Amino acid sequence: MTAPPRRLTVLLPVLGLVVLAACGLTVLGVVTVQVGPVAVAIGVAAALVPVAVVVAAILWVDRWEPEPAKLLLVAFFWGACLAAITALLINNTAETVGDLLLGEGRGSKLSALLSAPLVEEAAKASFVLAVLLRRADEFDGIIDGIVYAGFTAAGFAFSENIYYFGRAFADYGFGDATSTGVIAAFVLRGVMSPFTHPLFAALTGIGFGYAARAGNRTVKILAPLGGYLAAVLLHALWNGAAVLGGAKTFLNVYFLIMVPLFIAVVLLVLLQRRREQRIVTAALPAMVEARLIAPSEVELLSTLAGRREWRREARQQSGRAAAKAVARYQASVTELAFLRRRTGTPDHEQRKLQLLATLRNSRADAVRLAGDGGQSR
Repeated sequence: MTAPPRRLTVLLPVLGLVVLAACGLTVLGVVTVQVGPVAVAIGVAAALVPVAVVVAAILWVDRWEPEPAKLLLVAFFWGACLAAITALLINNTAETVGDLLLGEGRGSKLSALLSAPLVEEAAKASFVLAVLLRRADEFDGIIDGIVYAGFTAAGFAFSENIYYFGRAFADYGFGDATSTGVIAAFVLRGVMSPFTHPLFAALTGIGFGYAARAGNRTVKILAPLGGYLAAVLLHALWNGAAVLGGAKTFLNVYFLIMVPLFIAVVLLVLLQRRREQRIVTAALPAMVEARLIAPSEVELLSTLAGRREWRREARQQSGRAAAKAVARYQASVTELAFLRRRTGTPDHEQRKLQLLATLRNSRADAVRLAGDGGQSR
């Protein structure tokens, strides 16, 4: 397969970043026109709190085999910029058409129940699909699907919360937790349901993650489609409870459906993390025999606690650069363990050589920096 021209490999990422930036500035401009700059500033400040919690939770999920930080950052901005502007344009169009066809005021309900779930979940899922198609080597299963989908959803929710918090402040001021205002909006969206969009997207991510491991072509198509449809239905149910139902209906949906489903996804994540640990642990003896790792490192690499302690000691004794080298070494060991389960893929050997080079280089860096006695702090 012929590699793309170097100019394209440089130009396309730059073009993509420009498009994301343009979308983000457009979203910010539209929101500022609607609610005003002061309200936007309040919205940004309020939206930072739940997004920080969500991102921290997703990074906790992604501990065994951390995804590339740059790719996760792109996922976040994809959701915050591209997905947000797409949803804004299509949902507003659907609302306008609904008002014309069904009568004034009914378009917003049509948008909330039909357009928003279909468009928003598709916009978020498109990035996960792109990673699966273009960077299959970065996609090892359900955890990766949840992580990528979660980051796009976190970005989307961040932009959406800026608008809702800003609108609440512009219309009612700060208010309090029991009345309409930015505080009430924060309690509802930032305290009670900060994981709503990530939960919707996680269902799609689970479908993509299952497809990444499946050998059957039909399953590779149906699993993501099923995950997407589940996300759309849950999103529509949530919006319907908020738009059509009263407080009792909303709370019933929240406590009887959303909370149990969130707990189920958390349990699935825990089970998948244990699976990842078993894969890594099973691969370590063969790596010792191949002299890729030292026998004394097996115990340290077998648990997250052991890995964390190893990085902590490297940081204390030799500085941050040594700790980062150890982290790269640990990540490459995990990647190699997962790669052993994907034999037969077209890029298997090339990816294996890349990981072996990363493993040896990061190990050499860690040893060198440790030998410096911490001079690179």
